[in-house]
Amino acid sequence: MPDAPLLKVANLDAFYGDFQALRGVSLDIAAGEIVAIVGANGAGKSTLLKTIAGQIRAPRGAITFDGEAIGGERAHAVVRRGIALVPEGRRLFSSLSVEENLAIGAQSGRSGGWTLSRVQQLFPALGERARQPSHSLSGGQQQMVAIGRALMSNPRLLLCDEISLGLSPLIVRDIYAVLPDIAAEGVAIAIVEQDVARALAASRRVVCLREGRVVLAGLSQDATREAIAAAYFGV
Repeated sequence: MPDAPLLKVANLDAFYGDFQALRGVSLDIAAGEIVAIVGANGAGKSTLLKTIAGQIRAPRGAITFDGEAIGGERAHAVVRRGIALVPEGRRLFSSLSVEENLAIGAQSGRSGGWTLSRVQQLFPALGERARQPSHSLSGGQQQMVAIGRALMSNPRLLLCDEISLGLSPLIVRDIYAVLPDIAAEGVAIAIVEQDVARALAASRRVVCLREGRVVLAGLSQDATREAIAAAYFGV
C-alpha cells in the first residue's frame, strides 16, 4: 500500500438540516484497498458515502482526495475527480436499456480502461441483455448494471452502498467475487454492508460507526465477533 492514502477523511461532521448525522469521522483508504464500513441502521454509513460523493455538504478540508481538499464540491465535480457512488437501491433509469444506463456512467469524460466491452466482460449477463430495458432485469442483474455504470466513469474510488441488499446469496457471492478484480486495477473500494461476516471477508480493513462516530477501526482479519458486537451496541 502507498504511504499517502488516496482518500483521507478527517474529523468530518455532516448534517441533515439541524440533525447531525456524522460526528468527527476520520478514516483513510489507499489505492487498491477494500475497506468495509459497518454499523447498525442509522449509524451514518450511507451518510458518510454520500458526503464523500458530494451529495451532502462538508467542510472543504474534511475530505482530501489524491492530495487535494474536495469537501463541499458538488457531486458532478467529485465524479470528474474519480469518485463514483453505487447507491443503495441501484437507482437505474427504468425506461432506458441496460447499455444506455451503462453509457450514462461514461458522461464524466474520464479516460481509462473501463469501457462498455470491459464491463460486459466483468458481468457477461449485461452483454447478453444489452438491449433490454433495465426494469426487466432481476435484482441481481440490476445491481450489476449499477456497479457497471459507476465503473464506466473510470473511478479511482468506488463507493458501494448496500450492494447485497435484497439479493439472493448466490447473486451476492457473484457480485462480491468481482471486487478483488476491480481493486487489482488500483481502484480503492469502500463497501457499506449489513452482512458483517461478508464485509470482513471481502475487505482488508473495517470501520464501524455508531451514532455517527467511528467506534472501531482496524484490520478485518483482527476484528473478532465480540469486538464487532461491542462496537455495534456499545456494550
